[in-house]
Amino acid sequence: MSQNVFAPWDDPAEKPLIRFQNVTKRFGEFVAIDDLTLDIFEREFFALLGPSGCGKTTMMRMLAGFETATEGRIELAGQDIGHVPPNERAVNMMFQSYALFPHLSVWENIAFGLKRARQGKQEIEARVDEMLKLVRLEKFASRKPHQISGGQRQRVALARSLAKAPKLLLLDEPLGALDKKLRQDTQFELMDIQETTGTTFVIVTHDQEEAMTVASRVAVMDEGRIIQVATPSAIYEHPNSVYVADFIGDVNIIEGKASASGHEEYTLDWADGQRPITATSQKPFSDGQTAHLAIRPEKIRISSDAPTDAPNALQGKVLDIAYLGNLSTYHVELPGGQVIKAQTANTRRIARRDITWEDPVWISWSATAGVMLEQ
Repeated sequence: MSQNVFAPWDDPAEKPLIRFQNVTKRFGEFVAIDDLTLDIFEREFFALLGPSGCGKTTMMRMLAGFETATEGRIELAGQDIGHVPPNERAVNMMFQSYALFPHLSVWENIAFGLKRARQGKQEIEARVDEMLKLVRLEKFASRKPHQISGGQRQRVALARSLAKAPKLLLLDEPLGALDKKLRQDTQFELMDIQETTGTTFVIVTHDQEEAMTVASRVAVMDEGRIIQVATPSAIYEHPNSVYVADFIGDVNIIEGKASASGHEEYTLDWADGQRPITATSQKPFSDGQTAHLAIRPEKIRISSDAPTDAPNALQGKVLDIAYLGNLSTYHVELPGGQVIKAQTANTRRIARRDITWEDPVWISWSATAGVMLEQ
């Protein structure tokens, strides 16, 4: 899905499919969702991302109708669904356990909801065949769930969820049970299926890589609140807080006192006896204000010799090296004890490392490499 073309959230004329308006959900004294307002649009693949207990599953259960909001209003296609029972909503939910019927075949599992809705025999047959084709399981129609693999069971659950053509499909940690390789393959399958059907998908996950791969937009949550909603690239490159920067991917955070040094340019005093750091920010900072500079490890260069052309260059020593096959991450300790991660791509086979443990090194980065954050 091309994010340049598909951006209904930027179009003021677009009406959202789902609206949370000042929604709060309490369980006794505990506030699970705290005054949450959010729009999700038709055909979006929307990810709710956050640590365990941040409220993402509660949001999903409210959409499905298994929980009712304590305050506020939830709309689906312009209708207040607060008091609509789960079976009357144009919403389907796919659980992590898949919840397939073990005694029914793949075909019968997919047909189950259609039969309960009393659809005609031919209609059911046509729809189930269409779903089997969509998830590429035509050859497995007569098998029972225990006779197919975990990844295939996941696709049966998906086909069953989509059979009744819901406006909205909710996926609760749908790939949690799969191994890493299968999980990655299945992410792309999910994206293809979502695009083919045009159904709005809302996925709950605590796996940031998964959210960044599949979603048109990601909502990063913490303690019942949404901290930032944006496209995956915007969340990665322009986090709005240290929390988001830290939650998504690897990041270095350097704290210091800001002083303006030019148009949208600042210096950061960050450690005694160290040269100030140069950084840019479109958001204004006042002189002496505390700022946190978030820099991704891949934006930091590491070298044995002092760089001549970098506005920011610091000397340190290599404390640790994580070799990840395609990348190496160097943990470099600075004189004040702070550790900075720098990442390099392993474009050649490593026969002999240029830089190894305990080596004195220089790390450097440009003025625009980092993002200045208030908190």
